[in-house]
Amino acid sequence: MIRAIAGPAELLNKARERYPAVFENLGTAALWVLFAGLLIAALILYTQLFIVGVIFGSIIALGAIGLTLIYGIMKFAHFAHGDMMMLAAYLAFFALTGRIVGERTEIDLGWSLDRLPAATTGLGPLSFGYGLLLAMLVALIATVALFIVLDHLIYRRLRRRGSGIVIFAMASLGIAITARSVILMLWGAEPRFYVPGIHPAHEFPFGILLKADQIFIFATVAIAATLTYLLLFRTRIGKAMRATSDNPDLARVSGIDTDQVITWTWAIGGALVAVAGVLLAIQAQLKPELGFTILLPLFAAAILGGIGSPQGALVGAMIVGVSQEVSVEFLAPGYKFAVAFVILILILLVRPQGLFGAKA
Repeated sequence: MIRAIAGPAELLNKARERYPAVFENLGTAALWVLFAGLLIAALILYTQLFIVGVIFGSIIALGAIGLTLIYGIMKFAHFAHGDMMMLAAYLAFFALTGRIVGERTEIDLGWSLDRLPAATTGLGPLSFGYGLLLAMLVALIATVALFIVLDHLIYRRLRRRGSGIVIFAMASLGIAITARSVILMLWGAEPRFYVPGIHPAHEFPFGILLKADQIFIFATVAIAATLTYLLLFRTRIGKAMRATSDNPDLARVSGIDTDQVITWTWAIGGALVAVAGVLLAIQAQLKPELGFTILLPLFAAAILGGIGSPQGALVGAMIVGVSQEVSVEFLAPGYKFAVAFVILILILLVRPQGLFGAKA
């Protein structure tokens, strides 16, 4: 009896079924080599764009870490993340200037942080003074409070009803639309700036041009990311958060107050959102639609790194940020956000759990 000889495709499928772990590791290694090669090539060939991409990626990283924390604990996609970043940035603008600028009227409260002595005098080479730092702190406190209030008013009630993740996602989408509408009503659609004017860049070795504000952005992200890491991996609340993320029911019967863990998650996410929003406005400008635009890079970074992995979100954000900035060498700047979509599709096809994620 003559047996048919299996073709290459059939042999490959049989090998994949017999050794799934080997093929998964090969796919992961291939992704690491691909992204590492792209980053090295970008650093060598397009050094200036690479550095700018790292700055932008660091801003995405803060938002993506908060996004992945919320998903890790509550298991739903927080679609309001980008718009809450911009709302926090506008709250800092309000604290700094005391102005509500609508479409037709302008209201000045008569008191603001920029009226404090030397509050707008640049701190060294920075374009802004300590007034903006205080405004960032005010926005951080307000955003943390807002996140916790929204959880108590909306998400906690949905949890008690046993609502599915789609309901949670739709609720967050409604919050995103509401936040954007509030921004448009109070500050209008026109772009705003913390410090108007043109701010010169400084030349560094290898012909790199950077503004002092961009160095401040990267340093702030490094400090915030380090503090978040220490909180998650060196404190009791961090251990409780990781236990709740792994198995909420087991954490609950072990004596962990999961409601408190959720409150802490929203507080940390709100703090990261506020800082990321203000830094994004320093790097770019205040625009209501920027919150929606930044949402796709946030999700791409979180999924690329591995949803639920803070360190993965950081690495994923750097890859997304550099890829977007380097793409302007080949594409019109308006298309650079589409690069995040391409990366997102690629990772979902090849390794849905992300670079640092474990297979469910």
